[in-house]
Amino acid sequence: MTRWSNWAGTAHAAPLRVHRPRSVAEIAETVSTVSASGHRVRAWGSGHSFTAIAVADSDALDLTHWTGIEKADVTTGLVTVRAGTTLRQLNAELDALGLAMTNLGDIDAQTVAGAISTGTHGTGAKFGGIATQIAALELVLADGSIVTCSAGERPDLFAAARVGLGALGVITTVTLRCEPSFVLAAQERPEPLEQVLEGFDEFAATNDHFEFYWFPYGRDALVKRNNRLPADAERRPLSRLKQYIDYDLTENLAFGGLCRLGRTVPKLVKPLGGFASRVLSERDYSDLSHRVFVTHRGVRFTESEFAVPRESVLDVLAELRALVPRLENPVMFPVEVRVAAGDDIWLSTAHGRDSAYIAIHQFAGMPYREYFTAFADIAGQVGGRPHWGKMHDLDVHTLRARYPRFDDFLRVRKEVDPAGVFTNTHLDRVLGPLC
Repeated sequence: MTRWSNWAGTAHAAPLRVHRPRSVAEIAETVSTVSASGHRVRAWGSGHSFTAIAVADSDALDLTHWTGIEKADVTTGLVTVRAGTTLRQLNAELDALGLAMTNLGDIDAQTVAGAISTGTHGTGAKFGGIATQIAALELVLADGSIVTCSAGERPDLFAAARVGLGALGVITTVTLRCEPSFVLAAQERPEPLEQVLEGFDEFAATNDHFEFYWFPYGRDALVKRNNRLPADAERRPLSRLKQYIDYDLTENLAFGGLCRLGRTVPKLVKPLGGFASRVLSERDYSDLSHRVFVTHRGVRFTESEFAVPRESVLDVLAELRALVPRLENPVMFPVEVRVAAGDDIWLSTAHGRDSAYIAIHQFAGMPYREYFTAFADIAGQVGGRPHWGKMHDLDVHTLRARYPRFDDFLRVRKEVDPAGVFTNTHLDRVLGPLC
């Protein structure tokens, strides 16, 4: 029996069987066999979801042997990639072709199928999540059939499957709309939190990719502004020494040490948080887009994130700031704030509205439930939608009220997986059981 856990250690599984297919035919055969036996199957990604969304209680599909770019058209930018490919591998292979993803989050360990299925996103008021870059999908359905979908072919399945939670079938390939490689100019520096909040709308509007990190108990926020440069712009990457000092040494090794100290002696968390915000460094550099978007995260944590209407973000942050000092257990990790354009994907957290994302974190091993539950209540007051791969306690009844096309998604799910071959306990909670 293979034992599995996710990156954060918040979900565990011991599936009866683990299948490691090497082709679409083998994936289809596996699904057909599992379905005929009356069992369930879940596809594993990289384990970077904080929830139990990937937990397989019967059969698991490990797609680590189904990777790489299958075909690419440099002229149109259409690239078809196999589902088990990590974003890190995809970025490297796109780079070799002179192409790039339009937008990315700050972690590249996820598989491309896992990232889109849970609604992974980056930041940028004019840009949607990764799923908005999809031109077509190929899936294996519960009966073992292999289907493709796009805006012009099975459009309802396409609208559902782009953020499908793994509930509709096994994604085998993803066709992405990529663009020519581009350079980002990055500016990262500490700024007074009050100044950042006052200028939030202007900063989000005037920078291609804007975000900030608020350190509870500190006066400063770490602000990141990434802006696109012409294709022939000269790159000024960080030196290896600067990368080592700022990222490996400061943001991972030293910050990890502060977190472990705070976990051991909770009364030190507040002064340590204030100290962390005061020693933030300033960086100005430029490099290929994926090297700027992505940051190595060596310190483990738990996370909850909600998408709220853009116009509500400052009110939500004000309530969150008022909440933190009242918590029984202090908060060791910063709060991340990003923005994204609205889209038309049925279960996208940005469906039908421009959104701001507020992500709260706690260092691994420290209490988080009171904090996460109270934040969910705050976000819920403005119709906040939880990230599908991050921790929350909402169920189908609450979620249905927050997504206008929720019942359409359930209809498609019933059509393509009437027996619930792809469900698990987590999906029974957030989507409801299939009868």
